[in-house]
Amino acid sequence: MPSGLKRSMALRPLIVQQSFPDPRPTTNPYIWLLRDALQSLPDTEVHTFTWARALFGRYDVFHVHWPEILVDGRSRVRAAVRQSLTAVLLVRLRATRTPLVRTVHNVELPEGLSWSRRRLLRAVDRQTTMRIRLNTTTELPVNQPYATILHGHFRDWFEQYPRAQQVHGRIAYFGLIRRYKNVDTLLRVFALLPGDGSLHVEGLPSSAELRAALVELASHDDRVRLRLEFLTDEDLVRTVSESELVVLPYREMHNSGSVLTALSLDKPVLVPANLVTERLRDEVGRGWVFTYPDALTADVLAGTLAELRGIGVRVGPDLSARNWDEAGRAHVRAYRSAITLARRGRVRSSAPLEPGAEGASL
Repeated sequence: MPSGLKRSMALRPLIVQQSFPDPRPTTNPYIWLLRDALQSLPDTEVHTFTWARALFGRYDVFHVHWPEILVDGRSRVRAAVRQSLTAVLLVRLRATRTPLVRTVHNVELPEGLSWSRRRLLRAVDRQTTMRIRLNTTTELPVNQPYATILHGHFRDWFEQYPRAQQVHGRIAYFGLIRRYKNVDTLLRVFALLPGDGSLHVEGLPSSAELRAALVELASHDDRVRLRLEFLTDEDLVRTVSESELVVLPYREMHNSGSVLTALSLDKPVLVPANLVTERLRDEVGRGWVFTYPDALTADVLAGTLAELRGIGVRVGPDLSARNWDEAGRAHVRAYRSAITLARRGRVRSSAPLEPGAEGASL
């Protein structure tokens, strides 16, 4: 970095323009916690998103989380306007040599995107200076600079809410319900599980068709309770703490805040086996992350409950690698490396510029 630029940046805070607006009560806690971790640092200033700030504001780095949100809208007209603004934003970033940093929350683009949205999102990818991956197994484009910053825990976020008494035999699913999360399979499998246990499924379905399918499946088993609506944090803590086991039967699991939510509330989880979940299991300690290698079955549910009860009293899961203070500092290091790259014309490297903590992140 040129000496003049170094002196200039040393005299004022690093200004980070985020792609998310001012958080609301329904906003993902990850966003709240990242914003607060960055704002707590004396040399960092965080700007939340408005189009005016993004297009005309003064900042050193633009950080995008879910780029598809930038190019979407509630109507065709609004979507078209946002796509045009995104194109202008990319021009502004390129002209001012402002780095674009992207957190890789999702490996693949969402389904059902129009040709114009896909084209813009590919342009965002091409213009990305640095990616932040949330676990060490995320595969990135060849020669793409990156930082590994583990997804922080939610212990502090949920500590204000009282926890309920655990109910013996209670299995729970919580969170937004989408097709790939395989909640219908959980209902079918639980129906084959003998005994007087119970299953609580709580969260907002992504479509009316999915809602109707879940209601139909649950109608045949009076041990099942559905609450198909958005959960407040207080409701979520109650649901999780009442359960003996949280089951998240996603068809694909890479980064999932729900797993860390359960662990932050000292609740064991059952998830599909893959490299990410197996590394997380090793990281947090015995008795907290249980995995199944193929399809979820009633035998898997019964066996997991039996194994869990056999372990007995456990120390809480080890989430020490997921401290938000360190995550905030690691983000600033990544931002400054991205600025250096942008000023040098984005020299590419296949190695991580700012190594993060080892282990998996969900």
